[in-house]
Amino acid sequence: MIYLFLTKDDIRNISLVNPITGDSSYGFLSIIINIKKALPSIDEKNIEIISKKMWKNYGRILSEYMFIKKIRNSKNEKIISIEGQEILDEIKNTKKPVVFISGHFNNFELMAMQIEKSGINLAAIYRPLNNIFLNKIMERLRIKYICKKQIKKGRSGTRDLLESFKKNYSIALMIDQRVSEGIKCNFFGQPALTTTIPAQLFKKFGCKIVPIYIERINDIFFKIKVSKPIIYSNESSIEEITLDLNKWLERKILTNPTQWIWSHDRWK
Repeated sequence: MIYLFLTKDDIRNISLVNPITGDSSYGFLSIIINIKKALPSIDEKNIEIISKKMWKNYGRILSEYMFIKKIRNSKNEKIISIEGQEILDEIKNTKKPVVFISGHFNNFELMAMQIEKSGINLAAIYRPLNNIFLNKIMERLRIKYICKKQIKKGRSGTRDLLESFKKNYSIALMIDQRVSEGIKCNFFGQPALTTTIPAQLFKKFGCKIVPIYIERINDIFFKIKVSKPIIYSNESSIEEITLDLNKWLERKILTNPTQWIWSHDRWK
């Protein structure tokens, strides 16, 4: 319905702009380059299929923000089904904070929303949008309907993150974006700056790391898959843990490449 009110130039501009961040550097070319880097043996036909379905998914995510209140309050299990709810219940009952990790799969906002709805004290790490006006709107939406406690990504949010964890707040974050304060870690066979927050929290507090994957089903329904907590040995290094989590991310992307957001410049 949104497209009924747009001109041809508007539609063309949307295709060249990341609709979540407002960054015009993310166009079709960047997506194609990223797909080829991760999947070097892929043919042009499948590249086109992946990119078109990704943009369709992006459009749905954008439109779903307008219904985020209804999604949050809905009791219809067909809209969002949970595989592994017992894992969330156990985390809630033990009252020990964990680190939830995921990537930008489908409507990625649903991870923090569903964790908080499960009764777990949660702080979600987010990246402020480049568009300051849109960012104010998004911050209000996220605090009101997704997760009450939001922590800005980067060094400025580190103290808040540690204080929150010490107060028994679990942490939720996406591990698939390039971060300048991260380390170079192998991702699809190439070095990519990767967050070390999960690994650092494990090394400091010995906490569990819980991967979550969000699958879109028939365009309008979702399945949130909560994996069993990962417990690393005390001898595991930050580099080893970070690489292992990247491997998990790769496996989930390869499960269905059309359901991951390819516009992030992971290898810059």
